[in-house]
Amino acid sequence: MAKYKSDFLNVLEERGFIHQCSDFLGLDLLAQKGEAVAYVGYDCTAPSLHIGNFLTIMMLYWLQQTGNKPITLVGGGTTRVGDPSGKDEMRAIRSIEEIDANKASIKGVFAKILKFGDGKTDALMVDNADWLTKLNYIEMLRDVGRHFSVNRMLTMDSVRLRLEREQEMSFIEFNYMLCQSYDYVELARRFGTNLQMGGSDQWGNIIMGVDLGRRMGTHQLYALTTPLLTTASGAKMGKTAKGAVWLNEEQFSPYDFWQYWRNTEDGDVIRFLKLFTTLPLSEIMRLATLRGADINEAKKVLATEATALLHGREKAEAAARTAEETFEKGATSEGLPTVEISGAEFAAGLGVLNAFVKAGLVKSNSEARRQVQGGGLRVNDAPVSDDKASLGAAQLVDGHIKLSLGKKRHVLLKVV
Repeated sequence: MAKYKSDFLNVLEERGFIHQCSDFLGLDLLAQKGEAVAYVGYDCTAPSLHIGNFLTIMMLYWLQQTGNKPITLVGGGTTRVGDPSGKDEMRAIRSIEEIDANKASIKGVFAKILKFGDGKTDALMVDNADWLTKLNYIEMLRDVGRHFSVNRMLTMDSVRLRLEREQEMSFIEFNYMLCQSYDYVELARRFGTNLQMGGSDQWGNIIMGVDLGRRMGTHQLYALTTPLLTTASGAKMGKTAKGAVWLNEEQFSPYDFWQYWRNTEDGDVIRFLKLFTTLPLSEIMRLATLRGADINEAKKVLATEATALLHGREKAEAAARTAEETFEKGATSEGLPTVEISGAEFAAGLGVLNAFVKAGLVKSNSEARRQVQGGGLRVNDAPVSDDKASLGAAQLVDGHIKLSLGKKRHVLLKVV
């Protein structure tokens, strides 16, 4: 029997999205009537969003699929302040030009997953710079600041944890929760927004927005958070040897994205199928019955479906074919990530250690040397045993050399 009356909360509950909610009963009633208008905020601190943001975009996806309206809020204004949540030191102050460039770069991801337009359930994209950059400081203090208790602000995790660790917090960061709370009020007034969603680390900030709305006379506002992502082994999700798992293709290729999901720990496969794919739960439960080596089939389904959602079915299936040719057939596939090197540089002599650094498989020659000693590097699937060796024409296959770190990371070095 369904736990809630609304499809929205039932879907989120069944798929494992729910951590906390300010008022399940009230939100359930709104969503049941198709009157939930929810937003998630995304600051423009990098040219791409990352996998943690993918989780909240999926919350907006299911909101829209169940007949309600999603809003993506880009933080053209709040990025100028910097969210202190989960940070030990002040975020770097970014230039307006850098923020605008990042903002333009991240917008495309939303349209891949949400439907935008003018319809009742069509998504909206909004920028908080539209109101935050126009605020008069004295009016802000008088109209908004007076509703905030410094005593209460000091109890919020984003502030309290920083102070307990004796890490300095700047005045500009301390103001972040005022800006985020005011965003909620503005969105409520302008678009009828009544729900803010986010990761569990945002709970305090979101609740402050709910409270500010009450004090400033908006309609009833709600808060809903999702658990922070960790793997079955307890590690923070979204980190690889290459760094963060970005959502933009330019920062993290569809092949790398596919491979990231293919390498999921056994204990996480079903949970991630629920969170990061749109597969029916009946199909996910069928995959949950797989045991032993067969669970690799479920991992391939996860990899393909998650990649298709973000990058499209064609690129997802191309990544799957590349992986099959590389890992199961032992071929050198053209679909692998490629790094180009000029013919002149190659002809001048390219040391094998330097080649792996250029390919991005290791960070330094010393790291490459350690990998050689441990048997971790391969050229065209042959182990590298001499760290002083150079690559030459003998290793070229159709203008490429396949470089491998371990069994799962491969790059084609292309001589142009």
